[in-house]
Amino acid sequence: VQLQASGGGLVQAGGSLRLSCTASGRTFSSGNMGWFRQAPGKERDFVAAITWISGSTYYADSVKGRYTISRDNAKNTVYLQMNSLKAEDMAVYYCAAGYGTWPARYERQYDYWGQGTLVTVSS
Repeated sequence: VQLQASGGGLVQAGGSLRLSCTASGRTFSSGNMGWFRQAPGKERDFVAAITWISGSTYYADSVKGRYTISRDNAKNTVYLQMNSLKAEDMAVYYCAAGYGTWPARYERQYDYWGQGTLVTVSS
């Protein structure tokens, strides 16, 4: 299984970006997809998660109301729409897939990880 994350880049504070994560090598018909992020010098933190079947979502408090996670089952792809970006959102964003219990907000609940995509927010 491979997860390919894309969509990162440079954006001004207050702007928006959409990240994508496409899974290959396996079709996920169940389980969860999550986004995590790691800022320089900090630990990797949970951002958002979604279930493949029902589309239930769960967000970290720091992004609630600004980020939206969604999925396209036919494309085996998960998206993270990020609005009203702040300097503190700047990080490498990782997508992950797993079958942990819901809400799947811990790294140990994910079995597969993408390579990360860098989001830079300029103030």
